[in-house]
Amino acid sequence: MTAYLQVDGLDHRFGGLRALQECSFTIEQGRITCLVGPNGAGKTTIFNVITGFLKPDQGSVAFRGRSLDGLRPQSIVHAGIARTFQNLRLFTDLTALDNVLVGISGQFGEEPLGAILRPMHTARAQARRRMEAMQTLEHVGLADRARDLVRNLSYGEQKLLTVARVLATGAELLLLDEPASGLSAGALDAIMSLLRRLQNEGKTLLVVEHNTRVVQQIADDVLFLHQGHLMAQGTPERIISDPALAEIYFGGAL
Repeated sequence: MTAYLQVDGLDHRFGGLRALQECSFTIEQGRITCLVGPNGAGKTTIFNVITGFLKPDQGSVAFRGRSLDGLRPQSIVHAGIARTFQNLRLFTDLTALDNVLVGISGQFGEEPLGAILRPMHTARAQARRRMEAMQTLEHVGLADRARDLVRNLSYGEQKLLTVARVLATGAELLLLDEPASGLSAGALDAIMSLLRRLQNEGKTLLVVEHNTRVVQQIADDVLFLHQGHLMAQGTPERIISDPALAEIYFGGAL
């Protein structure tokens, strides 16, 4: 049976630092998998390789049996994988609605000649995409902030907006880099509820997360990464209760 996402033997160096070392794992469709490990373990590097922002020195990535090796980030989005970033990367001087519109493929402005020759078609396409963007904002609970500038949103709302933007791409596999970090208790509950809802709607999620409460409540599977190598894979209960892994991750204080 073909693996949904297959990461096989990835190696990557930044100068003399070996960020990934023969890293291999698979992701099952329809599940939430949390990627955990101490700082510097290579978690974001894995995301960058999967999504085409970094080219590995060795190894390969395949999605639904199709190799992603050598594809550009936009091509990987079109293949069905989209990701958020730890530093959000939102356009803070644009509205929430405009930020979601950026994520929708086939923008009306991408073909200027068509916009000139077929203005009515362009106007209808623009209206349709704005409606899609509004529906996406409503889906994550931000419809009432659609016309607010992003810099005026709370940090928790900005986190929700990053999820809205990847949803707008139509991708089925979502890679979320620390979606719960820095959130208040209320915002944390909101993001966890959203992730579970997305799973119920058929999305597959790979989530970098440090908060063990979040991992225990949302993860079906956990990948434990250390020094660029996959040390363990299993249920949240098994990974979090392993004393050897706790020593690496928490210094023994779980």
